[in-house]
Amino acid sequence: MRLLLSPSLLVLLGLAGCARNPDLVIYCSLDQEFSEELILRFARESGLEVRAEYDIEANKNVGLATRIREEAGSRPRCDVFWSNECAQVVALGEEGLLQTYDSPSARDIPADFRDPEHRWTGFAARARVLIVNTQLVPPDQIVSMWDLFDPRWKGQVAMARPLAGTTNTHMTALYLALGEKEALRYVETAARLAQDGSLNLVTGNAHVMRLVRDGQAAFGWTDSDDFNVAREAGFPVAAVYPDRDGVGTLLIPNTVCILASAPRAEAARRFVDWILRPEIEAELARSRSAQIPVRANVPRPAHVVGPDAFRAMKVDGREVGRTVRQRTAELQELFLK
Repeated sequence: MRLLLSPSLLVLLGLAGCARNPDLVIYCSLDQEFSEELILRFARESGLEVRAEYDIEANKNVGLATRIREEAGSRPRCDVFWSNECAQVVALGEEGLLQTYDSPSARDIPADFRDPEHRWTGFAARARVLIVNTQLVPPDQIVSMWDLFDPRWKGQVAMARPLAGTTNTHMTALYLALGEKEALRYVETAARLAQDGSLNLVTGNAHVMRLVRDGQAAFGWTDSDDFNVAREAGFPVAAVYPDRDGVGTLLIPNTVCILASAPRAEAARRFVDWILRPEIEAELARSRSAQIPVRANVPRPAHVVGPDAFRAMKVDGREVGRTVRQRTAELQELFLK
């Protein structure tokens, strides 16, 4: 049994010179530090030889989704895509690149997190939060996503460039939640302030978290798992779940799917059944990633908030996925000037 892993390019771990083909290939955009041990355990328990390939922080989801599209024709390699968000997976499904599989492990997952055509399933969510350095600003002063643009915080705030990963999903979702005019005002303001240095535009959510925890920024957009890493390490940080009286906080689930061109579909179904079990959601909630179970009956530690602890943004994840490529092209025009 051997697990083959990759942070960006393929790195082989195991017996040198062994040329055997794997029993399963997984593309995974959830941070390797959170997903690797689970994939290792599945390999041990199943006896399958698994290759897992990861993407770099700046390319999250978009890079892997692009590879899937490129490989779908003449040279399919991937069997399972485990995404740390939903938009790119929905888009792949709409393009006919996913196969239907109704996993028995998903039957108690709420319908909002399941594709009606059973092409993908969501689980173990994260929230888009504003991470605040409590030594620089009282958290109760930050209540809205628009606070990022308040002139009093000029040069002290940060967000990831919204062209990949959950920041890309988040900005796409705003068009559905706020409407075209207000969402465009938000992203155009972010782009303008980034150009004049008022907003620090960085490579990823973990980068935002590090700036805030180290006091190089007062607050900024990140995901709740990145916030929890800083919290556990003892940094002076708090998470604000913004816009309780407005549009609300975006909740983004992990999603898992099987590629239509999967060379090893039977092994892929075994992994999907395994990863969607409530025990895995509970473990992800207990882990450093502090993921929010989508099942109400899955236990979670006290520091992992439930969906009832904040106002959830009302958006259809399927519609986010259908529009993400169009919005990404528009965002590139704004943020790559």
